[in-house]
Amino acid sequence: MFYSQEEILETIKMSELEHFDVRTVTLGISLRDCTSRDPKEFMDNIYKKITQSAKNLVKTAREIEQEFGIKIVNKRLAVTPIAIVSEYSREEDYIEIAKTLDRAAREVGVDFLGGFSALVEKGFTKGDYTLINSIPSAIARTKRVNSSVNVASTKAGINMDAVKMLGETILKLAYETRDEDSIGCAKFVVFANAVQDNPFMAGAFHGVGEPELVINVGISGPGVVLDVVKKHRDKDLGTLSDIIKRTAFKITRVGELVGRTVATRLGIPFGIVDLSLAPTPAPGDSVADILEAMGLERTGAPGTTAALALLTDAVKKGGAMATSYVGGLSGAFIPVSEDAGMVKAAMDGALTLEKLEAMTSVCSVGLDMVIVPGDTPAETISAIIADEIAIGVINSKTTAVRIIPAYGKKAGDIVSYGGLLGESVVMPVNKFRATDFILRGGRIPAPVQGMKN
Repeated sequence: MFYSQEEILETIKMSELEHFDVRTVTLGISLRDCTSRDPKEFMDNIYKKITQSAKNLVKTAREIEQEFGIKIVNKRLAVTPIAIVSEYSREEDYIEIAKTLDRAAREVGVDFLGGFSALVEKGFTKGDYTLINSIPSAIARTKRVNSSVNVASTKAGINMDAVKMLGETILKLAYETRDEDSIGCAKFVVFANAVQDNPFMAGAFHGVGEPELVINVGISGPGVVLDVVKKHRDKDLGTLSDIIKRTAFKITRVGELVGRTVATRLGIPFGIVDLSLAPTPAPGDSVADILEAMGLERTGAPGTTAALALLTDAVKKGGAMATSYVGGLSGAFIPVSEDAGMVKAAMDGALTLEKLEAMTSVCSVGLDMVIVPGDTPAETISAIIADEIAIGVINSKTTAVRIIPAYGKKAGDIVSYGGLLGESVVMPVNKFRATDFILRGGRIPAPVQGMKN
């Protein structure tokens, strides 16, 4: 892959002036050969597998950062969903497994590990149920481990028993990490239509259809897109879409180069590039700022969903032309606390939970890093999850909820986590409840568009 002098200079400009980075290089590791009826043997197996497979990941990524002058923000691991490769009856066993994963991640120097996960869209096994019960304690007792549960798919419908259970789980996790403003909830996500090759946290796991080992890359670049949108304020929306598409092409080419180089040097297959625009709290690195540069007075105003649809589509079209394999979530992330423009819109009252939900119908993933009052009832959290998951099921897309009921906080308070997690205002929640609806349980059947065979 050869680059012209002009392309090299453009990349340097993107990196130094426009906040461009490769957000993550994620190594996927299959743990299917680690299974054992004995929990201790299983933990020994996964520790050895992870530390051997990932021993050179961070070193190689840092070498490539230096050579290419492109920052790789996070080096991460994704493993086979633990509930698939283990089936134990005691919560204590799963807590110890989480600690083992954390110890292995620390040993190889990665930032995060995803895959303390279960897939329960049609129901629970005993191991699924026990793993989910262990999540609050497991996440509270680890630093790098991230967890996810897939509760729905377009083919299966929505497991409302799981949705009910996870509202309670999230409140318990918020309480377990109450001394850090319930930060543990930032490491847990609920999915519909979860994908097997997602390199982003908190929802990354290594799917059963994946190879033994694989390198997946997640790129960033809101600052680069913002810069070109600002330069073309006089263009109509069709022309602007084309400009964004061309910019996404350039961003993705860099991600493809980095990912393939890491994979080649490690002797591991290259998987996918996730095209998602992933914001940070840094000024000028905001998806919300892009929407406002398009002409919105504030993100959340009428027209926001249409602007976000244009942005998401243009990014996908441009990125798809620049890489052989597109995967993951691929779109535009709208995490509230991680995007300074989104936080400002929420503080101004322009952005509400209801408007965020509407926006998620056209963006990548869903309600992300949304902080709500700590006294929000579990059934209300479950109902918020159910609404978002329904959007994914009906529209045959991946949607998710990463919601934080910050213990002891009320609407209007500010919660600060620092780093990529940023800070945000606590957003108010509709005071009317859906308790009786959630307590019905059962399974919402798959929609008719799921019958595609």
